[in-house]
Amino acid sequence: MGSPLKKRISQEKRLQLSIIIVNYNVKYFLEQCLFSLQAALTNIESEIFVIDNASTDGSKEYLTKKFNWVHFSWLPENLGFGKANNLALQNATGQYILFLNPDTILPEDSLQQCLQYMHRHPQAGALGVRMIDGSGKFLKESKRMLPTTWVSFYKISGLAALFPRSKKWAAYYAGHLPEKEIGETDILAGAFMMCSRKAIDLTRGFDEDFFMYGEDVDLSYRIQQAGLRNIYFAETTILHFKGESTQRFSREYVNRFYDAMQLFSKKHFTKGGHTWLLSLAINLAKGLAHSKRLMNKGISLPRTKPTDTAIVSTQPEFSRIIHILKNASNPILIKGRIAFGDDDQDAQIGNIKNIDTVIKENQLKQIVFAAETLGFKKIISLTEKIKKPVLFLFHAGGSHSIVGSTKKNNQGITIF
Repeated sequence: MGSPLKKRISQEKRLQLSIIIVNYNVKYFLEQCLFSLQAALTNIESEIFVIDNASTDGSKEYLTKKFNWVHFSWLPENLGFGKANNLALQNATGQYILFLNPDTILPEDSLQQCLQYMHRHPQAGALGVRMIDGSGKFLKESKRMLPTTWVSFYKISGLAALFPRSKKWAAYYAGHLPEKEIGETDILAGAFMMCSRKAIDLTRGFDEDFFMYGEDVDLSYRIQQAGLRNIYFAETTILHFKGESTQRFSREYVNRFYDAMQLFSKKHFTKGGHTWLLSLAINLAKGLAHSKRLMNKGISLPRTKPTDTAIVSTQPEFSRIIHILKNASNPILIKGRIAFGDDDQDAQIGNIKNIDTVIKENQLKQIVFAAETLGFKKIISLTEKIKKPVLFLFHAGGSHSIVGSTKKNNQGITIF
């Protein structure tokens, strides 16, 4: 692979941030992501590249006119995650590069916080953030250590689960580093990976031998080898649906993920004396994953009873969202609107200040969050604070869709 830039641009002329997103058949999730980026990029000199890996879901027709400020590239074939990112990297002019998954939603202040940290810490080659899934649960892969033979063994054997905060036994997910504390770690997730220009120049981006999965592990490791640090930045939290880009119980995912781990092992650990043991551990994990995949196959049953649903929104947003919900594949029963301001006295069934009580009293099973007025940061915070087990759905102002996810390992929900 050649230089990551077609043209060398002086530091003074660089934009502050370049964002690169690889899309593959997730146009509605990408729509929500881009609307959240639009809010998060206020006062940041930036550019966004979306590289589409030959989607067949009408992404081009749906997204191009709606987001004319995004640089779209429509590839005729699926080149894989790493190669697609590197294509955009050739034209990226930012002082910092953010590799971002399309199935993410960002708070309004997240990018500004990350950029400020990177600017204050020049030895930081890459930065990842605290991530939660669509149900509000923390994603442990937000921070990881190098998957050496013993680190991998401790995870596969269950020792990591027995000692979740141990630096030794729970190293795979950096158990010693609290999820709400900033700290240095080995591996960052490619779902949100902000790199310095120096790190990009030294590593030349992703290794294109990795088609899908493992690229982030490899790039994180090479950034460390170049003498820079990988930082887990816990002061902002993003939402990563994950099931859209990683359908964990599919045969394709299991094969590609563990084959990528074998590739990483052969590339970086061939000089060690335990390469065969690590290979054995990866093959064992692959077998267990296939067994789990078969056990979970077909467990989801279609709903026939209408799902009791409330919408957190203003009255105008409420009317627009109801119009979209009419297209849901499963029947929905709208119980009413949940207000989020003391001055909102229009028809409502409660206020978000008492949302757990509102959920209980109305026996709600599903909540739709409207981001236009409430804001993405507040919504992400609410998904973690709500104690009652409900399904969360998300709608950005200006979008024509609603998205959500029941579990991080399953494909998400789209209503349009």
